Amino acid sequence: MTPLARLRRFWLDVHLWLGVGLLVALIPLSVTGSILVWHDQLDRALYAQRYETTGPSVSRPIHDYSQAARAAFGERAQLTQIRLPQEAGDPVVAVGRIKGEPGPGGRPRTLNAWIDPPTARVLDTAETARGFTMVMHRLHGSLLIPDIGRKVVGWLGWAMFVSCVTGLWLWWPRHAGFLKGLRWHRGASTLFNLHHLVGFWVCIPLAVLSLTGVYISFPQTSRALFGLPQPPPRQQGPGRFAPPVPQPKLTIAQAVAAARATAPDAAVVEVNLPTRGKEPTWRVGLKAPGAERPKTVQVVDATGQVKAGREADRGAGGGQADKISPLMRRIHDGAEMGILWQAIIFVGGLAPALLGVSGVVMWLRRQARQKALRRPA
Repeated sequence: MTPLARLRRFWLDVHLWLGVGLLVALIPLSVTGSILVWHDQLDRALYAQRYETTGPSVSRPIHDYSQAARAAFGERAQLTQIRLPQEAGDPVVAVGRIKGEPGPGGRPRTLNAWIDPPTARVLDTAETARGFTMVMHRLHGSLLIPDIGRKVVGWLGWAMFVSCVTGLWLWWPRHAGFLKGLRWHRGASTLFNLHHLVGFWVCIPLAVLSLTGVYISFPQTSRALFGLPQPPPRQQGPGRFAPPVPQPKLTIAQAVAAARATAPDAAVVEVNLPTRGKEPTWRVGLKAPGAERPKTVQVVDATGQVKAGREADRGAGGGQADKISPLMRRIHDGAEMGILWQAIIFVGGLAPALLGVSGVVMWLRRQARQKALRRPA
């Protein structure tokens, strides 16, 4: 066997065992990625009542939305956030912290209320973490594995990338030109031809999705690799998920007015109510005309004074803006990337299931042939 043939056999074994060994994990990871490309459309189809607004105008005072949310939550949850619509016809979304036992990882459970902007009428309430689309998000982001799930997904992304590279090596014609490699008849088996053809066309998009998934799964390492500032370390201990202040000293209208005084032309994007701690603070998101991202203005609940704002897209130290991470996220999930790339992601997410199953069938057939050859005549 020549050195090139031995190398080819080695890459074939790597490609084979990655596909066979990780098939059970890679299929749900890739299929959920395809589903989540259409997250917004799917959400509207499954929960149409949440989007039955009577008009696009956000004409009511923000106090009306907070009162409507509190009435809808009752004793079950305490209001923590209000998000105003950024697209015409979308509802106002209020988020409340459910009282009682926390969810997985100690995170508080939340209850959402969707509110009609023109009338402040509550359209629906639900614990979104139990909804279909959020379950798909958790399955795609962590395979529902506690604590280390995100890292597991990141290593699976590396495995998928290696599978793409080895697959391209194995696809490349050995004794013919590149264009001849695109033909259908590469072998006697229909399954073999299908595996080669589909594998080639999805190879590059799948490699891109794998690498962007790795970037998202290992954010600190990825930022360091690109020389980007690290975000502030997450607070640990009981203060990390501090509960909201039961009775804030400021009303929501007063907090918003104090924040807007710093940028009169900016639109209010969201309001986060103060949480318990040394200095409970309101956080009001304001988006100036033409700005890509909102900035956060902090208003001290006890005094109504405005603290120094911070750009939502800046890392610790207020240095270089991180524009790479949002780009990686958009490439990976297709948000704001146009229908063509979204369609490519959708197909690229379904392809590993076809490639994995066809690869396993080909491997089983190969094993059967080898067993038949070893059998005495």
